[in-house]
Amino acid sequence: MFTRLGAPGEPPTGNKVVKVHEWLRRAVENPACDAVAILGGALELLMDREVNPDRDYVERLRSNVRRALARHGLSYQQGGTILGATLSTPSRSVEDLIRQRNLGELQKEFDRALANVESDPPAAVTAACAILESLFKVIIADEGLTLPSDQSVLPLWRVVQAHLGLQPGNATDQHVRQILQGLASSLQGIAGLRSNVGSAHGHGPGTPAVEPRHARLAVHAAHTLVVFVLESWTSAA
Repeated sequence: MFTRLGAPGEPPTGNKVVKVHEWLRRAVENPACDAVAILGGALELLMDREVNPDRDYVERLRSNVRRALARHGLSYQQGGTILGATLSTPSRSVEDLIRQRNLGELQKEFDRALANVESDPPAAVTAACAILESLFKVIIADEGLTLPSDQSVLPLWRVVQAHLGLQPGNATDQHVRQILQGLASSLQGIAGLRSNVGSAHGHGPGTPAVEPRHARLAVHAAHTLVVFVLESWTSAA
């Protein structure tokens, strides 16, 4: 089953638990694999099949799976799809734009951000910032631009912003200029929130807690920036 789903390598040795753990670990570490899709496919037979005998036993197993996924902000959807348990899936426009550019890592980061908004708001903030960092690094690499020595999101953004002509002062329409200023301000806010309360840095006992609504705002702001920057990149090609 794991071979059919695209899990890499020969079957691991050991019992079923060891084999599943090892094959999923390989998939996570292999950038050519979609480990989440492999997990969903592996669960599909258990979660979707028609059950007549042993129905109570199978339902208990399914409940265990749902609880295990929920602990990580995930849920199972019929057809072998793993989704964030507390947020709807990203808009099709974002998914399609990312797929057209084949930016698999961006998609994974975006899904991770959505999956953690309620269960782990700091992690969602960190993931939202990582989405942007990944996008900017891809554009810089593909366009042959100079990577800044400081590879945090704001220095990366300045390189991409200049290359794509997204500075507010370049806009002739004052309303577009205001929107570009707002996007730049949103990016600064995401970066600042990540530094203050995100999961990427250690914090003392007095660190303010980030609420799920603020984490959700950061994810949606990152969503808007991803769409706009990708569209701008495409139109500039």
